[in-house]
Amino acid sequence: MKHQQHSLFVDLAAYQLHVRQLTPVQGLVGPILYLHGAVENGRIFYSHSGKGLASFLADHGFMGYAVDFAGRGLSQPSLEQGLQQSQQQLICHDIPALIEYFYELHHQPLTLICHSWGGVLAAACLARFPHLLPKIKAKICFGTKRVISVRSLARTVKIDVIWNRFAPWLGQRYGYLPAKRWRLGADNEPLQFLHDTISWIRGAPFTDLSDQFDYHAACQRTSWPAIWHFAGAFDRLLGHPQDVQAFITECHQHDAQFSVLGKAFGNAANYDHISMLTHPAATTEHFAELAQWLKVLYARSSPREINDL
Repeated sequence: MKHQQHSLFVDLAAYQLHVRQLTPVQGLVGPILYLHGAVENGRIFYSHSGKGLASFLADHGFMGYAVDFAGRGLSQPSLEQGLQQSQQQLICHDIPALIEYFYELHHQPLTLICHSWGGVLAAACLARFPHLLPKIKAKICFGTKRVISVRSLARTVKIDVIWNRFAPWLGQRYGYLPAKRWRLGADNEPLQFLHDTISWIRGAPFTDLSDQFDYHAACQRTSWPAIWHFAGAFDRLLGHPQDVQAFITECHQHDAQFSVLGKAFGNAANYDHISMLTHPAATTEHFAELAQWLKVLYARSSPREINDL
């Protein structure tokens, strides 16, 4: 392992966010902020033994900050202690605060690497707050979709029945979604956040559910940074390639790169929603390609970035 790890906590008013910092042993290419998706936490990107995308990129010179959103992972207080959070709080408060915090720490634009729903939240945040864009070098998304359009038995069972009906019932009973206890995910979820995701997954307009801010219209005005979307060829539901492409179009990210990962596309494995970030073969395939792509990006300095430093 060519990096070191330790935990730090970022104070955000009513709660503390746990962040796992992955520090290269030597050299520094640039800082990366990792944003996880629903019913998971920052551990989707790293392990203490040195596995995962954040660990791989830290070994290649990238300072990493893998966040646990409020109430998840090691962030305090926990959902069991009564913490509540809406989607809007993440978009309008937590993610902007994290970007500002780590930009000020490095005085260098950050790269955002997102898994699944984390990419939706990040896109909404940047579209709503364009003053943050000069502080972002690139945005990379794995399996990010907003609307699930695919029709299948798996969708009926996992989304229509379990996520849209059973999960809210559990949430009302416990005060939060106990996803870990019921084996619905790697971490628990705030009840309001769950309800917010259901509306968008079903196809509600890309507008804020709290104040009706129009994210779709804002995306049309957004000068996006470099963007790369990945989808797993065997991701049949949670980040189906057609839904990932639909999200790229919805966000007007016309210059984004888009890669489907699977044997039919020259890969060693048929990746799915999780294995894109956990399969051993990823280190010699898209992890390595991404590291090189980022090194080229960070080797360049635009006049805007120079003026900001």
